[in-house]
Amino acid sequence: MQIPVIVQTSGLLILSNVFMTFAWYGHLKNLSSRAWWVAALISWGVALFEYLLQVPANRIGFSQYSLAQLKILQETITLALFIPFAMFYMQQPFKTDYVWAGLCLVGAVYFIFRS
Repeated sequence: MQIPVIVQTSGLLILSNVFMTFAWYGHLKNLSSRAWWVAALISWGVALFEYLLQVPANRIGFSQYSLAQLKILQETITLALFIPFAMFYMQQPFKTDYVWAGLCLVGAVYFIFRS
């Protein structure tokens, strides 16, 4: 039994985005007292794992979806993961702007996947 392309692509993009979010923002909490170049090197190391998942996700997804569809899918996943990361890991307060941004992305998903 073959796993559907959308499940493979989404699963890999979810895992990729976990690494991406920590690479981009985790250093703000964990390495704030270190030199910027130390944070950059560590972030690049974390980002390597992002790319090891993101590249196959996009190659698998591109076999069935357009470039625009892959980008909107990735952005939707990014926001869905960023909000809990910001609130629970970075201790940022919830903002209703997250809801509005999410609704905008729901619209983007609708329009990009409707055809």
